[in-house]
Amino acid sequence: MKKWLVPLIIIAIVGIGLYQWAVGINNTSVELEANAKTAWSNVESTYQRRSDLYSTVVKTVQGAADFERKTLNEVIEARSKATSINVDVSDLTPENLEKFQQAQSQLKGSFSRLIATFERYPDLKATQQFRDFQAQQEGTENRINIARDRYNEAVNKYDIYTTKFPNKILAGMFGFKEMARFKAEPGAEKVPDIQFENN
Repeated sequence: MKKWLVPLIIIAIVGIGLYQWAVGINNTSVELEANAKTAWSNVESTYQRRSDLYSTVVKTVQGAADFERKTLNEVIEARSKATSINVDVSDLTPENLEKFQQAQSQLKGSFSRLIATFERYPDLKATQQFRDFQAQQEGTENRINIARDRYNEAVNKYDIYTTKFPNKILAGMFGFKEMARFKAEPGAEKVPDIQFENN
């Protein structure tokens, strides 16, 4: 065997090894990023479920001519804003996620005020739609919480993998960026409690 072939073979073996390593990092990063994006889609889906549930109650209230229009309009406007803010799954920055969370928080706050006014309208509280809402509201909030937790777990796996050394070098070259996580809103430790009284 010629002496010049030995270094060439070593270089080829090292080159193939580096290529396989880079491909492995890229493919695993792609898979983890896709899992995080799917988890985000599930978060949006659960918020859509809440919005649809709120819509049912809003329709019920709209039929009551003497119901407080200001409170109802606040909910309608907040729902419109919350459903109009869509975070592009490829642009899950902390800023975009915060806008999304603020809109959802405003919707939940205005809806809580709407529900509080139901105490003065026993006929509305007695409707089938409102009873259905009572049965589904807690489950929906639990689903939202679970979906957010799963999203954060998926992002955590992705971020750990793409920021570990030496993966970080290649992940950065391939365009993988850190993804935003859901964070508690200020005052989130004080859980709002919607109380219903049954007649």
